[in-house]
Amino acid sequence: MYEQQRHAAPRRPRRVPAGLLSLVLLVALVLAAAVPLEARAGATQVGKASWYGPGLHGKKTASGERFNPQRLTAAHRRLPLGTQARVTNLKNGKAVTVIINDRGPHRGGRIIDLSRAAAQQLSMDGVARVRVEVLN
Repeated sequence: MYEQQRHAAPRRPRRVPAGLLSLVLLVALVLAAAVPLEARAGATQVGKASWYGPGLHGKKTASGERFNPQRLTAAHRRLPLGTQARVTNLKNGKAVTVIINDRGPHRGGRIIDLSRAAAQQLSMDGVARVRVEVLN
């Protein structure tokens, strides 16, 4: 006899609520901004560096650890705390690897504040022109 054919009505695509799309977009943007371009391994920055520390020994840094001017540490405005960076004095080519453990510098025109030990390894007297390269 006649075979019954089932004709299904064409399914309409499901609509995603606009609010959900907005939320997904917002999360994607936040995640993309969470690691700034300058914080990616290999990123470099050139500018002025200074050293800090007199009178700050033992005070807490932004990372929560105590500041020790004899450790190879530095302060940077935006690099994530714990980031390793190679700082090179562009005048003499000397380089040192530091760990970012504080926020700063708080003086305009400078890109990084080094501990006294790091500045000594770079043979810095005061302010020096440096290249900062993110290692991790």
